[in-house]
Formats: sequence, structure tokens, C-alpha cells
Amino acid sequence: MAKKGGKSLFSLSTLLASFFGAAMIAGAFAYFNYKFSEYKFIDFKNFVYYEKNDIFKASEKEYIVVFYSSKEKGTRDKLANLHLNLPILAIDYYNSIRPNSKTTTFLRSGTNTSLKFIQRFNIYNAPSIFFIKRVKDSLYKQDSMIRKLDNLDDLEEKNNDT
Repeated sequence: MAKKGGKSLFSLSTLLASFFGAAMIAGAFAYFNYKFSEYKFIDFKNFVYYEKNDIFKASEKEYIVVFYSSKEKGTRDKLANLHLNLPILAIDYYNSIRPNSKTTTFLRSGTNTSLKFIQRFNIYNAPSIFFIKRVKDSLYKQDSMIRKLDNLDDLEEKNNDT
């Protein structure tokens, strides 16, 4: 026999609290999933890079961005000799000066700019590659996922297939 005025185990407030908790967890999951998959922007007015001793001014509509380490044997030479349909911006982790080739612009920057770049694009491996496309003036939007570039020869073969 149930007591009059007693509380039921499945009250309306318990049901609403459970629903609200589940909705908050789903919302947090969706937000973080979106946040880590969204494409980022780079404004070359705020991110200052140098070609040799001159400030780099982005002028092309699209670029292939390669973040690499000049300490890895042969990487710079392979980047300089790649023949792709899009110009390459090769950003060196160690900031060594290298002359540009016909298709590759070698960039370097200060430590703060390098750290901001790594953090903005969530770069965990070198060499990493992604594409950027101009939105307006010096503002570019990431146009692909960031991938670890295992072999530069594979990049040239894939480009020739298209």
C-alpha cells in the first residue's frame, strides 16, 4: 500500500534532470568534435614569414603548405625539386635560410610565429602538409585536412595522376 503524499522514485524532476544531463554531454561531445575538425585561417599580415631576408607577401590564389624539419636528410632538396600544379610554401621548423626554387618558397619565422602556427593548425608531425586558399587580401583558409607527409615522392606521383 502506497503512502499518500510520498515521493515516487520516478518523479518528473528526476526525469528532466537525467534528460538535461544527457543533453549537456551530447552537446559537449558535438562541440569538441566540431572544434577539432573545423578548418583554420591564416592571415599573413599577422603571421610574418621571411623569404631569405624579405618579408613574404602571399600573392597566389592557392598554396600547398608543408611544415618540415630541415634537419631531416634530403627533405629540403626534395621540396625544392618538386613539380606540382600549385606553389609550395615550405615552412622550416628550424628556420634555416634556403633559396627559393621555381615552385617552392622556403619560409622562416620567429619562434612566436612558429609556435602560433603549430598551435593554430594542431601540427604534431613533420613533415605535415595541407592546402590553403585565399579568402581576401592576405587572409587564407585551410582547404584540406592536415596530413603527415610520409614520402615526398608520393606527393609528386599523386599530383601527376590528377
